[in-house]
Amino acid sequence: IINNYLDGTRGGAVDKASPSGMHFRDSKRKVDYVLAYHYRNRLARHPPGAGSPEPTRGSASSALVLNGGMGTGRAELPRQDDGRRALQERPGLEVIELGPPDALEEEKRLQREEYERNLVEAGLEIEKDPENKSQGLSFVRIHAPWQVLSREAELLKIKMPTKKMYEITEEGGILKKLNEIWCKVTEPLQPQVPQQENTNMKSLSYPFSREKIYLYNIKDKDTFFDNATRSRIVREILKRTSTKARNSMGIGTLIANNVYDAAYPLHDGEYEGQNDDMNERKLLYREWARYGVFYKFQPIDLIRKYFGEKIGLYFAWLGLYTEFLIPSSVVGIIVFLYGCITIESDIPSKEMCDQRNAFTMCPLCDKFCDYWNLSSACATARASHLFDNPATVFFSVFMALWATMFLEQWKRLQMRLSYFWDLTGLEEEEEHPRPEYETKLVQKKLKNKNIRTENSNEDEKEKLTWSDRMPGYAANFGLILFMIMLTFSAVFGVIVYRITTAAALSFSTNETTRSNVRVTVTATAVIINLVVILILDEIYGAVAKWLTEIEVPKTEKTFEERLILKAFLLKFVNSYAPIFYVAFFKGRFVGRPGHYVYVFDGYRMEECAPGGCLMELCIQLSIIMLGKQLIQNNLFEIGIPKLKKLFRKLKDERTEPKEMDTNQSKDPQQWDLDYILEPFTGLTPEYMEMIIQFGFVTLFVASFPLAPLFALLNNIIEVRLDAKKFVTELRRPDTVRAKDIGIWYNILSGIGKLSVIINAFVIAVTSDFIPRLMYQYAYSQNGTMHGFINHTLSYFNVSHLKAGTQPENSPFAQDVLFCRFKDYREPPWSPNQYEFSKQYWAVLSARLAFVILFQNLVMFLSVLVDWMIPDIPKDISEQIKKEKSVLVDFFLKEEHEKLKLIESFIARDKQKHKSGTKGERIRAASFCQFNRSQKGSFASFSSQHTEV
Repeated sequence: IINNYLDGTRGGAVDKASPSGMHFRDSKRKVDYVLAYHYRNRLARHPPGAGSPEPTRGSASSALVLNGGMGTGRAELPRQDDGRRALQERPGLEVIELGPPDALEEEKRLQREEYERNLVEAGLEIEKDPENKSQGLSFVRIHAPWQVLSREAELLKIKMPTKKMYEITEEGGILKKLNEIWCKVTEPLQPQVPQQENTNMKSLSYPFSREKIYLYNIKDKDTFFDNATRSRIVREILKRTSTKARNSMGIGTLIANNVYDAAYPLHDGEYEGQNDDMNERKLLYREWARYGVFYKFQPIDLIRKYFGEKIGLYFAWLGLYTEFLIPSSVVGIIVFLYGCITIESDIPSKEMCDQRNAFTMCPLCDKFCDYWNLSSACATARASHLFDNPATVFFSVFMALWATMFLEQWKRLQMRLSYFWDLTGLEEEEEHPRPEYETKLVQKKLKNKNIRTENSNEDEKEKLTWSDRMPGYAANFGLILFMIMLTFSAVFGVIVYRITTAAALSFSTNETTRSNVRVTVTATAVIINLVVILILDEIYGAVAKWLTEIEVPKTEKTFEERLILKAFLLKFVNSYAPIFYVAFFKGRFVGRPGHYVYVFDGYRMEECAPGGCLMELCIQLSIIMLGKQLIQNNLFEIGIPKLKKLFRKLKDERTEPKEMDTNQSKDPQQWDLDYILEPFTGLTPEYMEMIIQFGFVTLFVASFPLAPLFALLNNIIEVRLDAKKFVTELRRPDTVRAKDIGIWYNILSGIGKLSVIINAFVIAVTSDFIPRLMYQYAYSQNGTMHGFINHTLSYFNVSHLKAGTQPENSPFAQDVLFCRFKDYREPPWSPNQYEFSKQYWAVLSARLAFVILFQNLVMFLSVLVDWMIPDIPKDISEQIKKEKSVLVDFFLKEEHEKLKLIESFIARDKQKHKSGTKGERIRAASFCQFNRSQKGSFASFSSQHTEV
C-alpha cells in the first residue's frame, strides 16, 4: 500500500470494477452510499525536454480503501504535507504557488479528508477513486458493516421482522365473498410482482435490539437489512458527522459549501437491458413505470420497499384519488347528458330563440353599437343550459359528500398501510438542524462574543429567537402581500384588455367581426390568463422557496411545512383569481342604460352574456384546468428534467478536460450512471399540482360537471409519468419513514369545506337556478316557466340615453321607444323609475337563504358521513390489539426458554461439581450470579450462546 492507494502493479491486484456496479472492487461489500465531488489538482511545471509530469496525487491504478481494505491496521488519508514532499522530491518538477482559487480548492480537500476520517472513525468503510487527472469528477463509495448497521438500527428504533409469525384474522361472511369475487375479477389488473406466499400470515415486528438479537430471523447478515434501510442508516451517520472547518455539521452543510457535489444511494442496477438479472428497479419499470401498464394497479408494497414510506404514501394517495375520480366522472357525464337531453324542452331557451318574441335589447356599447334582438343570442342560451340546469345542484351536493368520503377513505387506507408497513407507534425522530440555521447560529455566537464573556454552557443552548427572525418575517409579509397584489393586477390587466378589445372590435366595419366580438374577446382573454398563470406559477415557486429560506427554519420538516403553506397560498390565488372574478364579480357593477359605470373615461364595464356568466365561467375553468394539466403537469414535467440533464452533461464535458484515462473502466459504473440523473428535490411539486387539480374538481364543479372526467384522464397519465420519473430520471431518494401525508391532509380538508361555500354561491349568484325557482313558484300564473325571459328583462326609455351615447346611423332608431336590459328594475312609467324592484329584493333574499340552507345541509351530511365511517377499520384495530398480545406472549416464551436453558446448565454443573475443582465451582457460581443480575432479570444471550 503506497499512500493507502493499492498499487496494482506491485501488489498483483487487477484494476477491475465490480461486475454489478453495486459493490466495492472486492465484489463482496455493498456500496450503500456515494459521495461525489469535483477536484482540481495543483499545477506542476517541468523544464523543457523533461518527460511528462506524473500525477500529483497517487498514480496507482486501483482505488483507495479505508477501514476494511487490504493490509493491516486502519488506513489513513494522505495528508497535504505528504503530497508536497513527494512533489518536491521528484526531479525536474517545479512547484507553483497556489493562487486564490487553488487555496479554496485546498480548503475543500482538507475538509473532505477530515470528514472522511470521521466517517471511518464512526465505523464506515470507504473506497475512493484515484485523482489521477488535473481535474475531474471523483466518487467516495461507502459501505456499512454489520456492526454499524446493528448499532444504528437500534438507535433509530427500526422495526425488523422477528421469527414469530401470526395469523391475520379476515372478515367473514358476505364481505369475504365479495372480496374473493373482486380479486378474481381484477386478477388481470394486478402487477406481476413477487407476493408473500401466505398472505394470511404476518411477521411480528419489533424495534431492533442487539441484546435481543436471538428474536430476529437473521438468515444472512448481508441481506437482513435491505438496500433502502442500509442507505437510510448511512445517511443518518452522514448527517450527524461533523467537521471542525467552518463548524459544519453533516453532509448537508458540506454540499451547501460545495465541498461535495452530491450524496445519494444507488439504484438497484439498470432498469432495462437484455440481461436476465432481475432487480427491484427493473421490476418496477416493467410493471409500473411504463405507459403500457396504465390499466394495472400499483405495486404499492414494492414502491414502499424501494423508495421508502413517504413516497409510498404519496403514490397510495394518488392511486386512491384517481380511483375515486371514476364514480365522480360517471356522475358528471350523466349530469352533462341530462343537460343535452333536456335542452329541447327548456322553456326559457325556447323563448329566447323564438323569433316571434321581439325583445329589442339596449346597445352593448356607446355610439357604435345598435339595438339588437335577443334571439341572436340563441346559441349562447342553449349552451348555458348544458351546465345551468337543476342536475348541477344535485352534482354539487354529491361532490361535497364525495370529497368527505374520499378523505375518510384515505384515513382508513392510511391506517391499513401503517399496520402492514409497521408504522404504528412511529415516533417523531429528532431532526438535525439545517445548514443555514447552523450558519446563522454561528454568526450570532460570534457577534455576541464581543458583547459578553463567552460561556460554553450558554452557547450550547443558544438558539435563534423571534427577534433574530423578525427581518425575515417582515420580508415574508411584505413580499407575499406584493405577490398577491401582483396577481390581482394581472387579472385587472386582462379585464382592461377585454374591455378595450371589445370596444375596438365594436368599431369595426366588418359585420362578421362585430357579431363575434364576445367569442373573440373571451377566447383570447382566457389564453392570456393561462399564460400569465403558468409564468407566475414558476416565479411564485421560486419566491416561496426564497422567502422560506430567509425565515431560517430550524429543521427540514419545519422548512417543508412553511414552504408548502406559502407556495400553496400564492399558487391558489394565482390559479383561481381569474375564475373568482368571472364567477362573482363580472357583470355585477355594470350599472344600467343611461347610468353605466365607466373605466378609463369612455370604456364601459363588461357585462355577462344574455345567458348569464355561467357559460363563460365554464369556458374559463376548462381552458385553465386543461392548459395547466397539459402544459405544466405533463410537458414541463417531461421536458424540464431532460433539459437540466442535458445542461449538466454539457457543463461536465466543458469543465472536465479530455484526458485519456486508461485506468478507468470502459463501462460506466452504477454510481456514474446515477450521478447523471436529476437529484430528488422532494414531493412538494407532485402534491401541489394534484392539490390545485383537486380544487378545480371541487371548488367550481357546479359550473363544469366534466372537470372530474378530465382530471381522471390526466391522472391516469400522471401516475405513470411520476412513476417513470422516479424510476428512470431521478437519483434514488433517501428512504424516509412517515405515518401520514402531513400538512397536505389539512389543506385537502380545507379545500373540501371551502368548496361547499363556493358552490353554494355559484348556484345562488352566478346561475339562474334561484330566479327560475322564484318565478315558477311565486310569479308564474300557471306554475310553468312560460314568460320567464320577459320577467327578467326591465324596460328603458331610449329618450333617457345620455347625449352622445345614442347609436349612430341606426335604422331602428325611429321605431324603438323602449329597449330591454337584464335586471330587476322599475319601468320608466313608474314613480321610482329604474330603482330596484320588489322582485330584485325577493330574489336576493332567496339567494342568501339558499346559500345558508345549502351550506348547513351539506356540512351536516358531511359530518354525518364522517361519523358513520370509522377512521380505523375494525379488522385493523383488532389486529393491532392482537399484535400487542402476541408480542407479549412471544417475549415471555423466549425468556422462559432462556430460564430453562440456564437452569439446565446449573443442574449439569451441580452434577459435575464433585469431580470438578474448587476453581471451576467458583466460576460456575460467578456465572450464575452474573446472569441473575441486572434488575433481577436474566441477561440476554446471543444466538451463538443459545446454541451452546
